[in-house]
Amino acid sequence: MSTYRAFEATGVHSLRPVERELVDPEPGHVRLRVEACGICHTDVLAVEGLRPDPSRPVVPGHELVGVIDAVGAGVTAWQPGDRVGVGFLNGHCWECEPCRRGDFVNCRNQEQTGTTIDGGYAEVAYARASGLVRIPDGLSAVEAAPLLCAGLTTLSALQQGPARAGALVAVQGIGGLGHLALQYARSLGYRVAAVARGKEKEELARELGAHEYIDSTTTDPGAALRELGGASIVVATASSGASMNPLVNGLAPGGRLVVVGAAADPLTVATPDLIFGTRSIVGSLTGSSIENEDNLAFCLAQGIRPSTETMPFSQAMEAYERMLSGQARFRVVLDIAA
Repeated sequence: MSTYRAFEATGVHSLRPVERELVDPEPGHVRLRVEACGICHTDVLAVEGLRPDPSRPVVPGHELVGVIDAVGAGVTAWQPGDRVGVGFLNGHCWECEPCRRGDFVNCRNQEQTGTTIDGGYAEVAYARASGLVRIPDGLSAVEAAPLLCAGLTTLSALQQGPARAGALVAVQGIGGLGHLALQYARSLGYRVAAVARGKEKEELARELGAHEYIDSTTTDPGAALRELGGASIVVATASSGASMNPLVNGLAPGGRLVVVGAAADPLTVATPDLIFGTRSIVGSLTGSSIENEDNLAFCLAQGIRPSTETMPFSQAMEAYERMLSGQARFRVVLDIAA
């Protein structure tokens, strides 16, 4: 095979099928045959033209799982036949100051899979070897794909602050991120509160691991969390700054609001709510490739799995729009191997 199929994003809200020439991987990189690719809300950066140059074609998708079929010069730790994943970060350089200090997530020379470099809406993908994640036996490609981004993002957020076993931890939003965050928080031994809109979501929240449920349409979530003793960590997954504002007042002394839901509107907070109680607000992006391997091992051991809807590769645009509609329960995955 000298070519492979892919979907390119150009302009605004446009995905077109193309044939790409198959090339050898560059030094330090690998080529892999994609088996599955999750569709994440961050894919809007590529598909909706939210890039410096939307006219430059790019293949979206940063939750991809596949099998290596070729390695570039200098790659010694990976070989053809290895089953691997690639997340949002396409591999660190090892040489910039953050890398030299062990902060691989903030590498200054790191491509973003599916946004600044081609991703997984394709039969074939390329990645820097330092960004590869080994996929353990026991996880299918469809199961593993969303865990590479949505999973790692929420697990990393839960690890942003010191919280003892049994401490109250809250998850705001029960969607693509939140339904995984609830499972992680319960498995980590926390007392888990779910914050969401509507009473109808309570049953699902409890099935996913919540001990407590707060309906933010009828209750001030900050006040409700205070009544429960205050949360050591609140993971905010909803894409709304306004919905996050009341959560600060529900933090325990020393508690942290960890923001993972990217919102267009800003957070507003009263300074005394931070000062009295020494509370903080932090952002959390994702984790390194080795931390992603820890994440998959934890999911395998604890039975944490994403709720997925699969769609065929030929329906990439329909799958993207399904994600964008907010109606998916909860992660849409392109089953490319099928």
